[in-house]
Amino acid sequence: MRLYILFSFLLLAVICSCRVDASQVKFGPLCSGNSSNRKRGCDTKYGCGSYGASRDGGKRKHGGLDIVCADGATVYAPFDVTLNGKAAPYIKNNAINDGINLRGEGLCFKLFYVKPVSYSGSLKKGEKIGTLLPMQTVYPGITSHVHVQMCDKSDPTKYF
Repeated sequence: MRLYILFSFLLLAVICSCRVDASQVKFGPLCSGNSSNRKRGCDTKYGCGSYGASRDGGKRKHGGLDIVCADGATVYAPFDVTLNGKAAPYIKNNAINDGINLRGEGLCFKLFYVKPVSYSGSLKKGEKIGTLLPMQTVYPGITSHVHVQMCDKSDPTKYF
């Protein structure tokens, strides 16, 4: 009986030590040409890329964080991830209405404006998720970017 209790405690300790503390997670490079994950600043016509930035004259808030990425650039897995289907940012279709739902390192998040290689499966850190879609065709003059949005709509900035 004592051996069974000891074994149970050991198993519990191993399981607990394997849990990921999401507060310590940092995104690896998301986009070719931006290894430091530089955030999009403000564009005169389109606003700012920070979480909570004003949209539509203050009627709504920006629900994610924009990471600079050139049109057509490769978008990479920031850490080991599972791909969980399509995430479309708009109701109306346009040239950049695509994205992907992902999970990894204890986080659930979406990447918008990306044409993924696949909508399912898993990738290792640094593997290609897809390609940034042509933002300039929809928003001429904007700083092209990947939009990172947490599934629970919380602020992703602390992970960068």
